[in-house]
Amino acid sequence: MSTNTTFEVHPTRSVFEASRTALGALILRDLVVLWRTKREFVLRTLIQPFLLCFVFLFVFPKIGQAVGGSAAGAAGFATVLVPGVVGISVMFQGVQSIALTMSQEFGFTREIEDRVQAPCPIWLVAMSKVLSGSVQGLIAALIVFPIASVVHAAGVEADISLHWLIILTFLPIACVAMAGLGLTLGTSFEPRNIGLMFGFVILPITFLGGTYYPWTHLAPVKIGGFHWLQTLVLINPLVYVNEGMRAAFTDAPHMHLYVVYPVMIAFGAFFLTVGLRNFRRRVLS
Repeated sequence: MSTNTTFEVHPTRSVFEASRTALGALILRDLVVLWRTKREFVLRTLIQPFLLCFVFLFVFPKIGQAVGGSAAGAAGFATVLVPGVVGISVMFQGVQSIALTMSQEFGFTREIEDRVQAPCPIWLVAMSKVLSGSVQGLIAALIVFPIASVVHAAGVEADISLHWLIILTFLPIACVAMAGLGLTLGTSFEPRNIGLMFGFVILPITFLGGTYYPWTHLAPVKIGGFHWLQTLVLINPLVYVNEGMRAAFTDAPHMHLYVVYPVMIAFGAFFLTVGLRNFRRRVLS
């Protein structure tokens, strides 16, 4: 006599719960790797901001070449530069933590295939990179700001004024947007062309991003009555990051916040849309 027994297997977790668990594990993995390489992370984060502040705010005043022509002018430049180096640090972390990593993962070894085997949609794997990159950008800002605030010669202290509501709302938006930029660049450039990314994208963004000057001070650069440079740099996301940082950390003149916030959110949405689409295409190719 034979007995036919049918077993029904019911999933113990929903798709949402499995995806959430996988997302948490992917982010945790990135944070563990960050902790294990914390010395390299700190050095990579500090070297450029420290050199900028050291040269412009310490060396130049000591040798009589203070930017601004006087101690008061140098102090004003310090007020402009300190939030600028925080903004540029957030941008570089978004690019370095995501774009450079993807150049390796999408390379010959195809390391990205290990990640996409996680029990979650492909787009969620990309979002885990964006979220971990945003956390790294936030950590970079917390490290850079206090150091940039104290690296200066006597008499050229930056006029720092913390506006906590702006800090707590704008800084996360900027970190996510710059991580989205890193995702877009990392999925748009082939690994062998990663050097072109820095030469043709990162350098123009950096020098025309308002790190060394407020956007409002570009008005005198014009042809006829057209403020061409002030208009051209509006396509640069770093301009809005730095203007928001000046609003958050100083009382210096800055772009209106009712412009900065919506544009930064729009840039973040645009970069995430393009980056997620490119990520899926690169993974499935």
